[in-house]
Amino acid sequence: MGRNKRNGLTLVYTGDGKGKTTAAVGLAVRAAGREFKVKMLQFIKSPRRTYGEKYSLEKLGIEMDQLGIGFTWLKTPEEHREALKKAWPIARDTVMSGEYDLVILDELNNALAIDSFPIDDVLPLNEVIDLIKNKPSHVHLVITGRDAKQEIRDAADLVSVVGMEKHYYNEGVNAIKGIEL
Repeated sequence: MGRNKRNGLTLVYTGDGKGKTTAAVGLAVRAAGREFKVKMLQFIKSPRRTYGEKYSLEKLGIEMDQLGIGFTWLKTPEEHREALKKAWPIARDTVMSGEYDLVILDELNNALAIDSFPIDDVLPLNEVIDLIKNKPSHVHLVITGRDAKQEIRDAADLVSVVGMEKHYYNEGVNAIKGIEL
């Protein structure tokens, strides 16, 4: 049970609005309710910080690993480079293992958009596209983050763009526990 007879889909949540990870978490909850085996990998967020979604997903039996080292503006390019160099093979192997019905690569688009160092030698876009095109047929893949590359958009089955009309950050309100954290 839990495997859809239709080939696995690739869904992309992108845009500059809040809610991309939240949409992916909602999808994870729905999939787990249908007895899918789900894994979420985060490319930017660090295991050194706590996030509410990790606690909730663990309670539901959904695996989540934070492979990043924190927000791009808080760490050096070399620190991010090393983290992504380790993260990409883990993500690729997780998807290709076929062990999961749904794999979420949270913030992958953010990682691919890094321009403070050459990203392609540690996180090659062509390998991401190859993963989308050649993943096991039952695996649903979700990719989140701002600035999705056109090649990823083209390879996806669904692209949802989350726009921002208004955000309390612009009024000086910091991240709120239970909303962002």
